[in-house]
Amino acid sequence: MMKWLHQLRWKLFISHLIIVLMAYVVLLAAANVLASIGLTGFAPLTLGSAAAETGQLGASVTNAAVELQEQFQSVIQQALLISGFAALAAAVAVSLFVSRRIVEPIQTLSQVSRRLAQGFYRERTAIHADDEIAQLAQSVNQLADALDQTERRRLALLADVTHELRTPLATIGGYMEGLVDGVVSANPATFNLILRETRRLQRLIEDLELLSRVEAGQLPVVARAIDLRPVLEEQIAQFEPLFSSNQVNLCLDAPEQLPQVWADPDRVAQVLINILANAYRYTPAGGSVTVQARADDHEVRVAVIDTGIGIAAEHLPHLFERFYRVDKSRARNSGGSGIGLAIARHLIYTQGGEIWAESDGIGKGSRFIFTLPLAPQMAVVRLEPMTVADVT
Repeated sequence: MMKWLHQLRWKLFISHLIIVLMAYVVLLAAANVLASIGLTGFAPLTLGSAAAETGQLGASVTNAAVELQEQFQSVIQQALLISGFAALAAAVAVSLFVSRRIVEPIQTLSQVSRRLAQGFYRERTAIHADDEIAQLAQSVNQLADALDQTERRRLALLADVTHELRTPLATIGGYMEGLVDGVVSANPATFNLILRETRRLQRLIEDLELLSRVEAGQLPVVARAIDLRPVLEEQIAQFEPLFSSNQVNLCLDAPEQLPQVWADPDRVAQVLINILANAYRYTPAGGSVTVQARADDHEVRVAVIDTGIGIAAEHLPHLFERFYRVDKSRARNSGGSGIGLAIARHLIYTQGGEIWAESDGIGKGSRFIFTLPLAPQMAVVRLEPMTVADVT
């Protein structure tokens, strides 16, 4: 009942109307009071003193003063009524204009937001102004752009995951049928091929599971004071045979004595695995990958520098976003899913560091850099693990 009273348009109109009416009532009352006081005090001073000698003339003058007062009040009231109606009409016009300028953009924003909530991420507002509502509309458009880009990457990821699952499953299924029918020989080469495809599936599933846990804040990070160099040496030792098989030189460039950092060694190792795996995929034979570590007064900076294919400038700001892949065909052939760097970003941010990528362009290699804070002098181990949810 009376739902229109809850609309912003009518609230603005009624508020303006009440202000005009209150001003009109106050002005009318003040005019009447002042006119009465002014004329009552004026009559005795002029006409009343001159007519004091005769009672008849005095009564006539008194009646004239009263009549003059009534006429003056009547004129004042008429003028106020006319001005009041004029002010009311102006208030109505201004209220309708202002409410329209305010309410219609808000209604447009409401419609766009509902469409976005329904999954139509290409909806945009077209409000052109310089006020706060236009700024709000711009923010809604930016949100719609972000949602649209995320949805596109999600759909691309689903397509890539479908392809990644279909290909190894088809290979495994075909070879298993051949083994059952006796068409394919049961030799080590066949079993190695099936094992390779199985590991490919396992790696994809593990990446998706890890991303899901990171996004849900279920991945514990227990930071403590650690020596970073042993962590770097361990990962380089694990990757060195793989790089050597591809004729890529992998080396460590770090001082023997690095200050301790406040970090979780297992999570730092995960970050290095993701970055080194990318360097392996995109560095051709004959190239080199260097893991460099340097310290300053506040942090230790670790850089993985490769001489690979490089990265175009337009891709650098998006490398650590979920589902983002620079070269989909190349990443698919090499087994990448566009998830590893997003996981690395969350893990580094959780430990209080920063991570970014640099490149001088296509064919000029790339540098993936992350920082870790120095351990305090009197470090106390956290009893409760910190999760990704603490920093998001």
